[in-house]
Amino acid sequence: MYEIAVIGAGPAGASAALFAAKAGKATLLIDNDKGMTRRGWYENYYGIPAVGGPELVETGHQQAVKFGAKLAADKATDIVRGEDGFRIATESGQTYEARHIILATGALTDLAAQAGVETRDGTEPRIKTVIAVRPDGRTNIDGIWAAGTVAGVSVHAIITAGDGARVAVNVISELNSARYVDHDAMKS
Repeated sequence: MYEIAVIGAGPAGASAALFAAKAGKATLLIDNDKGMTRRGWYENYYGIPAVGGPELVETGHQQAVKFGAKLAADKATDIVRGEDGFRIATESGQTYEARHIILATGALTDLAAQAGVETRDGTEPRIKTVIAVRPDGRTNIDGIWAAGTVAGVSVHAIITAGDGARVAVNVISELNSARYVDHDAMKS
């Protein structure tokens, strides 16, 4: 069983998976290869002069995998609460189990709604519906969290990446029963 499964692998999802895996949590990152970020060009992403969406997404995947996340190229189709967490079914017929789920599905709320997660009207242009979240990223279902555009934050990739990290830190903190902080230091 994974401690954290992240569904959606754009900036919000890959960032969440990177933080979770780097914290030593058994982490699954599910990517259906359909995200908005892949179609973009980014000249406003801090620390990077310019990058194409496919490269940005691939770099995020590589970072998460580097720290131990398992990347599954598949589409999540169902989430069912189990005794100790959740079972995630995928289009290919695979199933995964996780204690916590972070939904980072961009503009798509169908999977969340099907699982009983509450939604509300979106405020971003062209984003009609988002997941209703508390300030820490929790949804109405204990153990299911949401980050990025699907959680109602700005569609800007850098903002969704930060939100994915923020929500992951909150999930990690809950798993650890103490506030989690990740600061790297330069090697001398």
